[in-house]
Amino acid sequence: MIGQYRVTALIPARGGSKRLPRKNVKLLGHKPLIAWSIKPAITSKYIDRVVVSTDDEEIKQVSEQYGAEVPFLRPEHLSNDHASSFDVIKHAIGFLKLDQPNELIVLLQPTSPLRLVSELNTALESFIAKNAKGVVSVSETEHSPMWSNTLPENGCMSDFIRPEVLGKRSQDLPKFFRLNGSIYIYETLALLEKGSVFFDENVYGFETSLETSVDIDTALDFLTAEMLIKHRAIE
Repeated sequence: MIGQYRVTALIPARGGSKRLPRKNVKLLGHKPLIAWSIKPAITSKYIDRVVVSTDDEEIKQVSEQYGAEVPFLRPEHLSNDHASSFDVIKHAIGFLKLDQPNELIVLLQPTSPLRLVSELNTALESFIAKNAKGVVSVSETEHSPMWSNTLPENGCMSDFIRPEVLGKRSQDLPKFFRLNGSIYIYETLALLEKGSVFFDENVYGFETSLETSVDIDTALDFLTAEMLIKHRAIE
């Protein structure tokens, strides 16, 4: 619990993965990828319940082995490439009967294995301090989008850099942030009312470092996470 809220962590992990097959149970360091998200959620002093939403028996077994609950197997229509995060969250909210006041859901994607329990706790504290409806993790962009643009078919660079950027150093440009997919915290009733994961004046960004926010989508991302785990001796 935190404040008046009961807190449920939801880890969505389907069996199908086209770019990196079976990535949720693939060994990262000495344990499966999904276990890296289960451990900080279980360790958090604020999270009351850790639930994995999956359609896959192996993921179910591995998740339970590392201490998470898997009270259901996700239906097929929520396990394909067209199912949205909100569809998966809504299904879990209904099954777990979280559609009541004072319920928080914390979405932890297993593809962000390096998030820290301290980040989870601080993000939840920020939610309470700001009297928020949602808190979402963000990271500073690796490169300013002001150095980016589209290219015409002929590749001409004449209008590539905006005039206001010319001659400026990177450190003189404003900071930009991006969603990193690591932590989403929402009041469940607000989510159901909006009908989607939403971003409005009651939702606040919570900055996490690039190192702890690695998002695994490709084999290269996986290798990056492995390198960081070895370097930091994360357990």
